[in-house]
Amino acid sequence: MTETLVLVIAGGTLFAAGTVLLLSRPLTRILLGAVLLGNGVNLLLLASSGPAGQAPLLYPGADREKMADPLPEAFVLTAIVITLALTAFLVTMAYRAWQLSGNDDVQDDVEDVRIARRADYVEERDRLRAKYHERRDAYRALVNAEEEQEARERKAYQQLGKARDQYREMRRRARAESRAESRAHRARQARAEETAEETAEEDDLWETILGADR
Repeated sequence: MTETLVLVIAGGTLFAAGTVLLLSRPLTRILLGAVLLGNGVNLLLLASSGPAGQAPLLYPGADREKMADPLPEAFVLTAIVITLALTAFLVTMAYRAWQLSGNDDVQDDVEDVRIARRADYVEERDRLRAKYHERRDAYRALVNAEEEQEARERKAYQQLGKARDQYREMRRRARAESRAESRAHRARQARAEETAEETAEEDDLWETILGADR
């Protein structure tokens, strides 16, 4: 078969239109899309067929240039049969859907919706779980930092308390030593005064004489 651009364009147009109709929801459009898609495939198969090959079944004296390649025609015949069966199946489905619901729209499958929602739920759960673990780790780090800060403050307060106690003990000792030194100094002064008075009495000649006369 001679290749022509018209068959290629027509086959591509039917293939594109059939694909668009197959993506719609009504079964009638899906049926028309399947028919157009099958016809487009048939035209593309015919357009891709070339001249006849050297088949062994050709009788002597046959003109090979006037014979078409039988392989694409066999493919087309098979595609026609498959398209016919698919068309009958889609017609039955559309008629049954019209009897049950009054229209031929394809209803959403509850199981598919549940699976899709479950996938979304699992994804959202994983995201929330990761976010929860992240916030929990941050909270634990913050709590640990606060505990470490409290431990440092407690240790510093204890050291301050020890320093305060040592200061008080040293001040108490200093006061005790100061008081002891003051008492010792006063005692030394008292003894010195007594010694001075005794010495003065002994050195007073008139007092001695008068005392002797008496």
